[in-house]
Formats: sequence, structure tokens, C-alpha cells
Amino acid sequence: MPGVLRLGGRTFGPDDLVVMAIVNRTPDSFFDRGATFAADSALRAVERAVEEGAEIVDIGGVKAGPGVEVDVAEEIRRTVGTIAAVRAAFPELVISIDTWRAEVAVEAVAAGADLLNDTWSGADPALAQVAARTGAGLVCSHAGGLSPRNRPHRAAFDDVVADVVRTVTGLAERAVSLGVRADGILIDPAHDFGKNTRHSLEITRRLGELAGTGWPLLVALSNKDFIGETLDLPVGERLEGTLAATAISAWLGARVFRAHQVRPTRRVLDMVAAVAGTRPPRLTRRGLA
Repeated sequence: MPGVLRLGGRTFGPDDLVVMAIVNRTPDSFFDRGATFAADSALRAVERAVEEGAEIVDIGGVKAGPGVEVDVAEEIRRTVGTIAAVRAAFPELVISIDTWRAEVAVEAVAAGADLLNDTWSGADPALAQVAARTGAGLVCSHAGGLSPRNRPHRAAFDDVVADVVRTVTGLAERAVSLGVRADGILIDPAHDFGKNTRHSLEITRRLGELAGTGWPLLVALSNKDFIGETLDLPVGERLEGTLAATAISAWLGARVFRAHQVRPTRRVLDMVAAVAGTRPPRLTRRGLA
């Protein structure tokens, strides 16, 4: 079936708009500042996300930006126990591990992860091989040529969207050639990664070109710097901008939405789907009595 995405025991159709909740086992996350670093806090955050409508949870152990060095052993320590606990508590939930390291991915999948969320554009080529061996899904992203945990400096592209399309489709095709399931692959333009604010805005405007590749499209927009700079707002005041970008992205063909605030994201996506005609209203009393 064209456009079907299979992750773990779940199958998502072309019209499904899916929330991927962010749960960071890090003390220095740019958004929550370590609120889910403790193991019990992380599990409570997963419980809350599921209650609010998340169908995927993305568990990460390393801050994306520069900061304290986190080696492989520490990343495994932060994430793998949590993945095992989440799998035990939520057998049907899709679990994603946010990592670029193959060694971490091996342990995460063994503990119950279904998806390898590589936000660093294949920095470790062996990561796709882990997906192929284990049957896990894989996110193929665009980091603008940056190595992990570096920020862009004077980022420049002749055509940023063309560069994104070329990179992510190339990674997806390589993954298939290695044996990764085609119906487990997503592409991600990776807003802000290796890009300036104007680049991220242009990518959002032209998301239809990425959706048009046929690969299921994931967007990670939540409270990012391009939203903060566009509106001149600090991290804690970017929800409205995030939701506006989310609605536009859904309308243009994105299917999975990585989010800190699950409930408002779920409601926005339900409204977009209702306007698009792919989801009926929950109530239809007005004008009928």
C-alpha cells in the first residue's frame, strides 16, 4: 500500500498525522532544562505523552547542541534502561531512540526501540546497518554537512530545499540497498540543523517538495531557534509559532511531528485533518436540531 509506514507493531496510513513526543534523558536540554533527566521523571513524561495523544516517543540521551561530552557508555546508561521500562509499561507504543551512534542503537533495539532517529544525517554509516539487521525503522535527515553537536556558521546553499531532497533521498536509497525496510524509513529536513532561520522558513514553505518524494516526512519544529528568531521570542514563549508551523507542515504533507507539547500539537493536527476531510468531527450537532 503506497505511503504506509510500519514501526514496531503499528501501521500508519498516508492520512495519519502522528505525534512523536520528546523525552530527553539529558540534564541540559534546551527546552526542559533537565526536567526528564531522572529515570522516574522520564517515565512519568512518557505516561503523560501517551495520555495526551502521542503514538511515538523519542528518547534521547545527548543534547543536540554543543555541551558536555557524552560518550557511548553514558548515552547507553541514560537511554537503554528507560527504553526497557517504557516497553514494559506500553507494549503497543512505538519507541524511538534519538542517536547517531550504531553502538547505542544496537543496545536500544535490544531493549525495545522500534525506530532509529538519526538527526545527524548518517554521521555513523553503520547506523543504517543496525536498522537493516534488526528490522528497526530509520530516520534519514539533513544536517547541512555538520558533524554531530556542532552549530552552523555562515550556512549557505544554492537551493536549500534541493540540497535537502538530494541528501535525504540519497540516504533513504542507501538504507534500502543495505536491507532497511522501505516501509520503515522516514525523511527529516532537520530544521535548524546546519541551517539559518531563512533556510528553515524556506524549507517549511516548500515542504510539499519533500512530501512529493514519496517518503514519509517527519518534521521536528518544536520551539526551535528559527521560530524564536522569527518572532523574537525566548524558548518558553514559542508554542504559538510552533503550532502555526505545525499546521502548515501538516497541510503540505508532513506526517510525523516531533513535539515537546503533545496535547496542543495533537489538537492542531486533528483540526488540520478535519479541514482536509481525512478525519470527521467528533461532534456534529450544530444546525441539526
